[in-house]
Amino acid sequence: MDPARSEPLADQIAACIRRAIADGEAPAGLRLPGARELAASLDVSIHTVLAGYQRLRDDGLIELRRGRGATVRAGAPEGRAAVAELVGQLVAAARHIGLGEEELVELVRAAAAR
Repeated sequence: MDPARSEPLADQIAACIRRAIADGEAPAGLRLPGARELAASLDVSIHTVLAGYQRLRDDGLIELRRGRGATVRAGAPEGRAAVAELVGQLVAAARHIGLGEEELVELVRAAAAR
């Protein structure tokens, strides 16, 4: 988190957790730190943390339960980890048919442009 950035702190908190979920570092069922505990460790208001958690709940990434805290939802998108696995499969398939790196990159760029 960087208070000097123009992005609101609640959005920065949500982005950090979102990335941890996408990278597979925060698996389904993981209990996130309590709002008070996280607020104290980051030296921000508890309301800032709760706003960040609310954004994640609205995105369907976490569940918030009074008295039980916040947990990563089962079925939350794996994001980056899933894409990395697919890229590995793509590279293996490209090597199998003798496709060079530059050709593969061209195919990926063409697909991204669609």
